[in-house]
Amino acid sequence: MRDTHATLQSQPTGRRRAVAMAALALTCVAAWPQAATNPNLNAQLLVAARNNDVPTVARALADGAAPNSRNRLGKSALLMASEKGQSELAATMLRAGADVNLASLDGVTPLMAASYGGHAAVARELLRAGARTDADDRMHKTAWIYAAAQGHAEVVALLLDAGVPIDGAGEHGLTALMWAAGQGQVEVVRLLLARGARADLRDDRGLNALDIARQTGHDDVARVLSPP
Repeated sequence: MRDTHATLQSQPTGRRRAVAMAALALTCVAAWPQAATNPNLNAQLLVAARNNDVPTVARALADGAAPNSRNRLGKSALLMASEKGQSELAATMLRAGADVNLASLDGVTPLMAASYGGHAAVARELLRAGARTDADDRMHKTAWIYAAAQGHAEVVALLLDAGVPIDGAGEHGLTALMWAAGQGQVEVVRLLLARGARADLRDDRGLNALDIARQTGHDDVARVLSPP
């Protein structure tokens, strides 16, 4: 009996090509069960996290996926959960040992993401897990600034309770009160004033919160900040 190579050589070119392709397909099918037992667990974890598929996330972690795996943007599963306010997923990742301060390539931490989105429940768990409140991203903004500028009073209160300096100034000397005033966030302005924020502080342009509110056309905020 001639071997396979000899048999292929004796057939027309088209026939040889068809037989070779069939043999290759059979080889791939035979190899598939072996490949399926070695999936990329880290990629599986990230896809499941993106879809908020907590059971699949838990299985991937149990099978050995790294809790701090990150996608091409540098986002971890915990960061994805924090962005969307997905409390169960965030808790799962924290229990698995995910780094609560691991930032994306843009320097965004889970706490910043939760603060920007106003996800107070997630922010609370991140703070309990040791999230830093002083970290800043590539835009030189902190979780504190994001919460105030976006008008998320509950998160602002959480951060204050966690020890964030109420009059701490960021880039250009802007305080949280100034940011809230400039974005027309009346509720946050009221909260900050009630907690003792100073309205007389000025940024590097010489403007205080009232000036900023007037300049940006937020008359309701200006009325709250105006002296009696």
